[in-house]
Amino acid sequence: MSGRKIAFFDFDGTITRKDTLLEVIRFIKGKSAFYLGFILNSPWLLAYKLNMFPNDQVKQKILTWFFADMPEQVFQEKCDLFTEERLPELVRPGAMEEIRRLRSLGFDIVVISASAGNWIVKWSNSHALKLISSKLEVKNGLITGKLVGRNCYGEEKVVRILDQWDLKEYEEIYAYGDSAGDKPMLTLATKSFYKPFRIS
Repeated sequence: MSGRKIAFFDFDGTITRKDTLLEVIRFIKGKSAFYLGFILNSPWLLAYKLNMFPNDQVKQKILTWFFADMPEQVFQEKCDLFTEERLPELVRPGAMEEIRRLRSLGFDIVVISASAGNWIVKWSNSHALKLISSKLEVKNGLITGKLVGRNCYGEEKVVRILDQWDLKEYEEIYAYGDSAGDKPMLTLATKSFYKPFRIS
């Protein structure tokens, strides 16, 4: 082994205190539209929160309801504004402290998320973190609400990691997660952490 080190961090619930999809909807659409949409889509949202229905199908229904036909440029601008104004208060201090600690030890650090990268990428770039995430479909410049490829959740996180990294080249592999969707990723690690930052 080369002595190389790498760490994979789930985003929602691990780095952040809350599921950012719902926070992005509330931020972009406003409270009234959020709560009306929540009422009308409550069975799907409940299934999404409780993992009682296929994650990707629920996510696409919710994204389509709130964002279908929004120009991609407008959506991205609003996501960037969310990153600046709302996201910092959602990030767990303990997670950032661990990221800084690992960086000082020479780890490569990757954020891997089932959320769309639109509202994570500005944050991850600002901290010089590699990002792997789900991707929203765009047609004729408009968000459709559907995903391109598979939802980056569960076993798909493993697929994405192994597609980009030969883990045999790494002496230390850390993984951090907080849900059933992270457990396959945690099995890749030489050292795994489940719900590690809940007190922060």
